[in-house]
Amino acid sequence: MKVRTKPYGEIEIEDRRRISFPRGLFGFEDLRDFALLDAEQQPFFWLQSLERVEVAFVLIDPHFFRPDYTPDVDPVELEELSLSSAEDALVFAIVTIPSTAQRMTANLQGPLILNRTTHVGRQYISLNPRWGVRHVIQDELAAAREGASC
Repeated sequence: MKVRTKPYGEIEIEDRRRISFPRGLFGFEDLRDFALLDAEQQPFFWLQSLERVEVAFVLIDPHFFRPDYTPDVDPVELEELSLSSAEDALVFAIVTIPSTAQRMTANLQGPLILNRTTHVGRQYISLNPRWGVRHVIQDELAAAREGASC
């Protein structure tokens, strides 16, 4: 299917790239259809709205910079995704990129969890106060490197 995207213009995507968010995302509850796209720069991804081309989010797998990350969401709410196993879940954090890219942050308090089989996702609120909305990715990577060298 052809879609218009913010980062790449008009492109062809496979159906398996489509993700439905029945509740939308926080602040974008009216948008429910998205495409998960690989970004040109790894380890990032794009979550492109299929309803509004100007709405696209940069995502990252939080395990890339926080191997100890667990979403810590309410298990009752998680049932909505009908995950058969932990392997069916894809977990992402929304990235904010300020004018200084070295200060880009990831929102670990509001993870996106996707069912890779059904292509349905939801944004959750982590119950763990350890996870905030602005984890500086470079700082987290540096701390992980220091911890590994000790």
